[in-house]
Amino acid sequence: MQSRRQFLTSAAALGLLPTGALAHMGPPHDSPQSFEPRNVDVRDDAEVGSIHVVPQWFVLYYVTSPGRAIEYHTAVGEAGRNLTGRVTVKRKEEWPSWTPTQNMIRREPEMYGKYADGVPGGPENPLGARALYLYRGGRDTMYRIHGTPQPWTIGTAVSSGCIRLKNEHIIDLYNRVEIGAPVRIYPPI
Repeated sequence: MQSRRQFLTSAAALGLLPTGALAHMGPPHDSPQSFEPRNVDVRDDAEVGSIHVVPQWFVLYYVTSPGRAIEYHTAVGEAGRNLTGRVTVKRKEEWPSWTPTQNMIRREPEMYGKYADGVPGGPENPLGARALYLYRGGRDTMYRIHGTPQPWTIGTAVSSGCIRLKNEHIIDLYNRVEIGAPVRIYPPI
């Protein structure tokens, strides 16, 4: 794990956080029990209503006002399976259904093959309580910001690339985010 200084340098390099605001930031907490959202300082010019995801630190920032954001803790995709760049929230669903992609079924048929016909929405669905659907250039990326029925995975790289939050945290974020919200997912530094 990188030191706090390395984390702060990385966060500043992302352009989201000004040097002066970094005192309020830090690397991920040590245990899932402490992964509660918190208000943090960010750059004053970060667009209000935008989402910024830093997969290597398992965090998502939702900008609430100039210079302020809510930091949520996440689970992300395994190495090489994460989306990066700029996308847009084009759809939102409560208790969404889920169907694994053909790539997921091809890559891990023993895990995903049994779900090829889909899973209806509900407490055991892998997308959890809410989902934000991410689009690029008008096309569905097949990546989501969503809840999870497995909150113990927060702070780990376990998924096929989606960004997971605890169900209670995705409900909070879902209620704040508007359709058309810009999302930036940062590559590893």
